Amino acid sequence: MKKSLFSLCALIMSALSMTSFAQTPALALKSLQLKKNGATYFGYFNLTISNSAQFPAELFMPAPSLPPCGLNTNSSRTWVSINDAVSGQYIYGFCALSSPADLQSIWFAKSWGTAIPRSVYVELKDRLTGRVYRSNNLGL
Repeated sequence: MKKSLFSLCALIMSALSMTSFAQTPALALKSLQLKKNGATYFGYFNLTISNSAQFPAELFMPAPSLPPCGLNTNSSRTWVSINDAVSGQYIYGFCALSSPADLQSIWFAKSWGTAIPRSVYVELKDRLTGRVYRSNNLGL
């Protein structure tokens, strides 16, 4: 009884603490790099969520009670996906970010010569609450 009351109080406190954070991730392009892997060149689009410090650390805590990310049974509570803003198609994602600061180092790569999206957006999916936080569209 005492443990379940404590768990309920912790859940309420967590929900209350998250009502004051920015609910729209501010997506920006940090840099573009050209890298060679074997005989293939890739363009790396290094992105950042410039208001990452406004997101609570609870969103990135390990969540072993939620479904795994591949073989990672201790993936984070919130998963991040990078999507094509025109088609909505998934491009790349992260399921093991451990803190809001990790949102400053997200990226995706495209092999040289393939079409790049005209615009992208990021979604932070809180798997515990079901909430999705969508960023602005970023033109490339």
